[in-house]
Amino acid sequence: MTHELRSIPSLDALKDQSKRLRFRLVSEGKEVSHSKSLELIAAQYGYRDWNTLHAAAGNRPPFNSWTLGTRVRGRYLGKPFKAEILSAQALTAQPGRYRLTFKFDEPVDVVTFESFSAFRQRVTATVDETGRTVERTSDGRPHLELEW
Repeated sequence: MTHELRSIPSLDALKDQSKRLRFRLVSEGKEVSHSKSLELIAAQYGYRDWNTLHAAAGNRPPFNSWTLGTRVRGRYLGKPFKAEILSAQALTAQPGRYRLTFKFDEPVDVVTFESFSAFRQRVTATVDETGRTVERTSDGRPHLELEW
């Protein structure tokens, strides 16, 4: 099976996904070990085990090339997006934090009700060096999560 390195999140993001998966399964009464949750994440990305996924992701530092025109993808309020960075500002009062403005390729519906929609194509968010906002939705996910 061929894997595209760009589609694999950083190790920190993978470990965070594993923790969220384990927490969710435990909350549903399904006891899962830490190592099993890592193996499940590896399988989700098409790898035979955690060690293989870990090697593919490598020990990359967090991606923080926040420059104008950079193409990014991720999830906004749990919904996938592809976007261009329209503005980027390092926050000197908060080292490691960046205020970014995105223009989504396709507008994202930010409402979860079936009878109502509200689409956004431009979003400004403050992210840390892992590409996540501190602000979280009611289910605990960051408002915005970048993938690389």
